[in-house]
Amino acid sequence: MIAELGLALLWIAAALACLSLVAGTIYLRGGQKDLAALVRPTSVAQGVLTALAFALLIALFVRSDMSVELVARNSNSLKPMLFKVAGAWGNHEGSMLLWLTILGISGALVAIFEKRLREDTLIATLAAQAALSLGFFAFLIFSSNPFKRLPVAPPDGQGLNPLLQDPGLAFHPPTLYVGYVGLSVAFSFAVGALITREIGPAFARAMRPWVLGSWIFLTLGITAGSYWAYYELGWGGWWFWDPVENVSLIPWLAGAALLHSVAVTATRNALRAWTVMLAVIGFSMSMVGTFIVRSGLLTSVHSFAVDPERGTFLLALMAIYIGGALTLFALRAGTVAEGKKFALLSREGSLVINNLLLTTILALVLLGTLYPIVAEALGEKISVGPPYYNKVAGPLALILCLVMVAGPLLAWRKDDGQKLWARLPMAVFAGALVLVLLVIFGGRIGILPLLGMTVAGVVAVASLAPLWGRNLRRTPLPTWGMVIAHFGVAVALAGMGAESAFIKERLVAAAPGDTIKVAGYEVLFKGVRPVAGPNYTAIEGTLIATSGGASHVLKPESRMFPGLMGTAPTETNEAALLTRPGGQLYVVLGQPVAGADGADRYQLRLWWKPLVWWIWLGGALIALGAALSMLGRAQLLTLWRARRARKDRDRWK
Repeated sequence: MIAELGLALLWIAAALACLSLVAGTIYLRGGQKDLAALVRPTSVAQGVLTALAFALLIALFVRSDMSVELVARNSNSLKPMLFKVAGAWGNHEGSMLLWLTILGISGALVAIFEKRLREDTLIATLAAQAALSLGFFAFLIFSSNPFKRLPVAPPDGQGLNPLLQDPGLAFHPPTLYVGYVGLSVAFSFAVGALITREIGPAFARAMRPWVLGSWIFLTLGITAGSYWAYYELGWGGWWFWDPVENVSLIPWLAGAALLHSVAVTATRNALRAWTVMLAVIGFSMSMVGTFIVRSGLLTSVHSFAVDPERGTFLLALMAIYIGGALTLFALRAGTVAEGKKFALLSREGSLVINNLLLTTILALVLLGTLYPIVAEALGEKISVGPPYYNKVAGPLALILCLVMVAGPLLAWRKDDGQKLWARLPMAVFAGALVLVLLVIFGGRIGILPLLGMTVAGVVAVASLAPLWGRNLRRTPLPTWGMVIAHFGVAVALAGMGAESAFIKERLVAAAPGDTIKVAGYEVLFKGVRPVAGPNYTAIEGTLIATSGGASHVLKPESRMFPGLMGTAPTETNEAALLTRPGGQLYVVLGQPVAGADGADRYQLRLWWKPLVWWIWLGGALIALGAALSMLGRAQLLTLWRARRARKDRDRWK
């Protein structure tokens, strides 16, 4: 009965979404105003029912109910509980229900807490959110039913993809989806504001927390996904420019541009049309990513669907939502006021340049992602890899970082170039010092890593400039958030540059007792032993890494997951990591090979990766900075509401 109840809840929630859309549309067309009272409660009820349906799906996975097709295909009774729960969204249907759940909860939160918009704009926003939900309800119910029963239940399930059997599955997809759906709320705000022609500071202030929150979760999701791939796949890289990696990066770039643009609209009443367009672009990129991953265009560990019919359904939804929003924007663009003017050399001007660079990088990454897919459809197989992205996006990203550090040092509306230069000498000196040290002591370094570490030095010092001369205890949280986020960019950039420039690698076939030297470490290979996990067997290697008199034990594994219900066995690698202040020693255990002397040997791959962990530290700092900024904005809003309430009480006395 759990599966049937879950499906029934989806039908009821879909009906509520339809009611919310119809009631909101009639009200906005000048119909019965009483209908407006239906929109808020139906939005809340829809979010609650969708969340309950998703909770029931998780319960089916926890109970290992193999009569449900989704559970039988993506779980088995031997899996640890964490992977049973995470398996609920580690597949196509479950991940789409997670998407819809977050979409419904977001609409409910807007209905409950949003008080700053005019009533008609809020109703239009909730109606737009309901329209988005309705399309995905139709997709789940008619094309990807997660509660579908099997005629005959198998004795056990096929199990989850072994590459997904990692704690990262419990964190990475949900955080990304919260980010994607947060952009959908910004999209709905933009559509609502276009319908009612209320595009100004109030609209931007209502949208900003959602943009900031979604961007925080996108940052965390991308950072976690990068680290997950780094230690799980055993290939030693932190970013492969895989198409599915790119479709998570593209909305992040759009969100970063929107975040800066909406701040200008909220505080300076400028860039109105640009803010609306970026809100449409941000969600559009999320839809494009969803289509690419779930249409069967790609074969990847990230790709859950290979059914062309589902891809066609998603393509139709994408055309309706994106095409409808762009048409509405075209019809209303002439009525969007320009807003207050500003000089190019101003904080607003720097943010415009920032946005242009971000959107250019977005377009180049999108082109590199889609072009091979289109070419393959035309019969020509083309691969677009890191060389393309490094050459076209790398230099623009470095310029973007320099513009980013100059922006907070500029005044609003108009500034003077000499004053700006006077605020930058320490940052310029830091960059010059890094460049000189790298040229003298760094050896042969590629031009991009060299420039990256140099720019990181400039950004690190310049990001602290907004704190100079301030009383740090009285510095607002949004300022602290901006400083920490920009400093996080410098940290990540330094990690990327150092890892690319100074990485050391050894690939050997070692017998027990052999010693391998890599980057100042002597690594003794002690041997291997069989181990058994909850649902796998493994060969575990034991290595002792010694440097500076200190020894550390490393235990990489080669795991074998048995084939279940007719599936083939799957082998995975679990890398062993030794993290030190200067970097990470990364060890992968490979296949056994026969040595010339007849002794058993094992392939070992060892990397020394200088400062590589700074990449993920930088990502965490960026998210922390954005979170502090969001908290500071919430505090300011609370204080403003308290002051307004006191004024209202005083007026009535």
